[in-house]
Amino acid sequence: MGIKIIATNRKAHHEYFILESLECGIQLTGTEIKSIRAQKVNINDSYCQIKRGECYLINANISKFKEGNINNHSELRDRKLLLHKLEIRKWYNRLRLESALTLVPLKMYLLNGLCKVEVALCKGKKLYDKRESLKMKDLDMREKKNKMTHN
Repeated sequence: MGIKIIATNRKAHHEYFILESLECGIQLTGTEIKSIRAQKVNINDSYCQIKRGECYLINANISKFKEGNINNHSELRDRKLLLHKLEIRKWYNRLRLESALTLVPLKMYLLNGLCKVEVALCKGKKLYDKRESLKMKDLDMREKKNKMTHN
């Protein structure tokens, strides 16, 4: 079956330095997984938070299932991420000790039929860092374009 990418958070690479990332499962209801399989997901403005020793995905928009009934899910509810206690504790300690760190979902995908979320520990970029990233990206694009025209 392989990997089928459902949603990516492209803004995260522009806004943050990615320090480390981790794949985790997500606790969903029946109508949520159906909406995910239909690719009705937006994780651009979402983030993760550790509460009471558990990690939650907050503000991820999974649209209501069109054929759902009265028991359809709430679109912006907090969803529990399935991580080991040691991983949660490690990230919690880093978030508490180091300033300006946050947990951000990078992408949501289906792996052999199971929904997975790639979560990253990130540090926010300053405006001059964002400009530098854009310059480097632009230079790479120009180099690729030059290589294509010379071949």
